[in-house]
Amino acid sequence: MVALTFPDGARREYPQGTTGLDIAKGISPSLAKRTVAMALDGTVADLADPIEKDAKIEFISREDPRALELIRHDAAHVMAEAVQQLWPGTQVTIGPVIENGFYYDFYRNAPFTPEDLPVIEKKMREIIAKDKPFTKEVWPRDEAKRVFKEKGENFKVELVDAIPPGQDLKIYRQGDWFDLCRGPHMTSTGKIGNAFKLQKVAGAYWRGDSNNPMLTRIYGTAFAKQEELDAYLHQLEEAEKRDHRKLGREMDLFHFQEEGPGTVFWHPNGWTMFQEMVAYMRRRLKGDYREVNAPQLLDKSLWETSGHWGWFRENMFMAQSAGDETEDERVFAIKPMNCPGHVQIFKHGLRSYRELPLRFAEFGIVHRYEPSGALHGLMRVRGFTQDDAHVFCTQDQMAEECLKINDLILSTYNDFGFTGDLTVKLSTRPEKRVGSDAAWDHAEGIMQDVLKRIAQSNNRIKTAINPGEGAFYGPKFEYVLRDAIGRDWQCGTTQVDFNLPERFQAFYIAADGSKVPPVMIHRAICGSMERFLGVVLEHYAGHLPLWLAPVQAVVATITSDGDDFAREATAMARELGLRTESDLRNEKINYKVREHSLAKVPVLLVVGKKEAAERTVSIRRLGKEGQQVLPLDQALAMLADEATPPDLKRAKAAKAQAQATAVA
Repeated sequence: MVALTFPDGARREYPQGTTGLDIAKGISPSLAKRTVAMALDGTVADLADPIEKDAKIEFISREDPRALELIRHDAAHVMAEAVQQLWPGTQVTIGPVIENGFYYDFYRNAPFTPEDLPVIEKKMREIIAKDKPFTKEVWPRDEAKRVFKEKGENFKVELVDAIPPGQDLKIYRQGDWFDLCRGPHMTSTGKIGNAFKLQKVAGAYWRGDSNNPMLTRIYGTAFAKQEELDAYLHQLEEAEKRDHRKLGREMDLFHFQEEGPGTVFWHPNGWTMFQEMVAYMRRRLKGDYREVNAPQLLDKSLWETSGHWGWFRENMFMAQSAGDETEDERVFAIKPMNCPGHVQIFKHGLRSYRELPLRFAEFGIVHRYEPSGALHGLMRVRGFTQDDAHVFCTQDQMAEECLKINDLILSTYNDFGFTGDLTVKLSTRPEKRVGSDAAWDHAEGIMQDVLKRIAQSNNRIKTAINPGEGAFYGPKFEYVLRDAIGRDWQCGTTQVDFNLPERFQAFYIAADGSKVPPVMIHRAICGSMERFLGVVLEHYAGHLPLWLAPVQAVVATITSDGDDFAREATAMARELGLRTESDLRNEKINYKVREHSLAKVPVLLVVGKKEAAERTVSIRRLGKEGQQVLPLDQALAMLADEATPPDLKRAKAAKAQAQATAVA
């Protein structure tokens, strides 16, 4: 007999080998009908699997979040069947579930095209409508190889050979069609539903090796409900419109080229925006942090001491002198992170407990190797700027420092317009780690308490635990913000480090005169400044708030009669700190408006003969209909106030409040 514990805590015994389906039917026919799979001790399994040992059992319906992966996996199998029905002789290879969907790789003489996708979708709907059951069989290895070889499925034969000896070879059938698969699957093809969409085709080498045959990969997605699919497809459309690479071209911000893969060529407009972000961060850090700068090139021995040479080497770049004969033939590493350099600065001189917490910040350029296929505009690069900081403190100061960092991160995201849901995740100890269990217990206890306090401080903040996902050197917080179209971006981190100070024998003199390694807290707010800029661009779809826009206003003339006044208006705007340009070209005003709108200039100040005579400007806002006519002085004062960064606005308001209180 096996004892099964149900979600309500009830415990019942069944004969060994009883299936999940048998149990569901025994409870109620309606339960069996709506159940598509089960979970045993949290692991999803086929409903028809025999249960051989005691376990906690849960029945999974289509609406259960865990069913989504099954829906997509089943859809991939049905897609493969549809393809082979439509184009006999096509070989199927692998078809996994991926984030937001699935794909299947096929081999045929003529690659598939986007025009084939609606045809495949139609056939898939026919297969789903037949509602054939998924059934699992276990085949001997030789039998599997023979069957696939007879079918001409040479890639499947190779996959069979790759399965380690001793592992079962599982075959899943849906009617007459079958495939090699680990499973699990739902009970039948009808459970997939019709909320799916084939999205694109792409080329892919077999097993990712360019020496192997080229396959055609068909991507698709599927959801439990049509409205979920519609929302996702709408999000994709919006994301395409907001693609920062497209915006970068339109706004003339940056470019990439082959000679510097994964490194950014910043144009004047892009660099202005980048520096505005850095200036904002510097102001936010002033008073609490000391800005430092560590070298780009450091001897590999330092990275051996830090541990990076052992566990991060494949992501690092090396450098040596380019001369044929040089005095110094050492191997240097281009820094992939700032932390070892900051420990060296901490170590330079004797530190007392009275100096702690000591906070070092750096806008340091780091380099990390990424495969060329993973590079993606500003979002995934090889060279980037970290808004990095390290806090050296005592054990007793940890909680307060984590809360201070949290307040800084949240207010920064708010200033950049990320005012929606935000998730803070605590990642706890991994299996492979350094430091004693007692040290981990202490750190995790503090951070769990901090997490509770964070959750209580703001009702838009969600919290979560990622068990075992901490760094090897300590637990960490991950900050995940949500953009305007509902996408989540992990940006900020707070990481506790027991390891690095001890590796470099860094210490401070405690009150009792002893030498104590400091707690080191790594923190980043934006993470990669380049990536964060990309996220901001997509969040606003290029319609940036005035304070962040690289060109804040353009004074555009209707006729040459307004040229002198336009020059004067531009000069006055610049004196007020507004990033302003003149457009005096002999072009129609509608042409100028279209051009500057495409470049996402937030404000156009239009002047002509009448405006010059009256010393007024006609104000046109990006993305808004109509215009507002104001005297020049009034218009510029309004725009200068609007262009004040949010942190400076707060400081100005606080000063005014203090003055008012003092007078009262």
